[in-house]
Amino acid sequence: MPGELMWLAVALFASLGLVIVLGASSTARYELERSGAPSRRDAVADATAGDPQASTAAPTVAPQQPAAARNSPGSQGSAQPAAVHRPAAQATPAPVPVATHPAGRLTALAPMATGWWLVDGPGAPLAGPFDDEIDAEWAAFALALPETARAVYGAQREDGSVLRRQSPQERAWLEELGRQLDRLPVEWTAFIEDDDALTTLAVDVTAALLEAGLPLHDCDDQDADAPRSGGACLTPHPESGGLVVTWRQHDRMSVQQVRGTEAGDAVQFSMTVAVANVLTQLGFVVEPYGTTGGYLVTPGGR
Repeated sequence: MPGELMWLAVALFASLGLVIVLGASSTARYELERSGAPSRRDAVADATAGDPQASTAAPTVAPQQPAAARNSPGSQGSAQPAAVHRPAAQATPAPVPVATHPAGRLTALAPMATGWWLVDGPGAPLAGPFDDEIDAEWAAFALALPETARAVYGAQREDGSVLRRQSPQERAWLEELGRQLDRLPVEWTAFIEDDDALTTLAVDVTAALLEAGLPLHDCDDQDADAPRSGGACLTPHPESGGLVVTWRQHDRMSVQQVRGTEAGDAVQFSMTVAVANVLTQLGFVVEPYGTTGGYLVTPGGR
């Protein structure tokens, strides 16, 4: 009886060892397949799939010529050079054209671009384009360009020259100036002509005051939405070929008189004198007019 139990235990352990070995082999095969590594059998099958005779024909190797035979004169004539694959040469981009001016070598041009350019007479620009006029002027200084070079705004033509256009800053300025001219009194309606000298004077004076930070006042209340913050009033004076300028304070001081009459009159007098001084500094001929405290402004040799 003990002997039978011993043999039974031996058989049981042998079966258990076989199961472990088979399980390890199966696990290794599964891991190999999951990792994507091709087996030798798969590699042979793939190699022979395109050529039915490859599985049966033995691989052949071209015989090597002896070194003496390869170097002999007779063999050099018959030997065919091996084909060598060379990558296609990349196309070299054409160089960007530069200005014909000697200073043009300092910068490359962007054809058909719009912006600020440095020019010196006709022809291709010296440099550009720049985002704004200040950048262009600094570039002219940094590149030591001739003193005759100046900054202009425009678009480059196909021939390299610059077609000048109004800059965004100039368009914005003209729009703002137009809104100020809309505040002129109705008395100006009879004089507004493109070639009228009095109209030109009104535009010049309005532009000069606006550049100095002094707006016009809507003296006739033509625009109900216009701010009542005050400003300069321009009245035409065709007899002298000029206009009369005075100052008007905010409604709070001039109409409501929250600071009193004396303070309002003093401020109006002081501001009118200040406006007259500004126009004098800007080249207009200015002289006192009448007893209202206004000043007569006529064109000067600006």
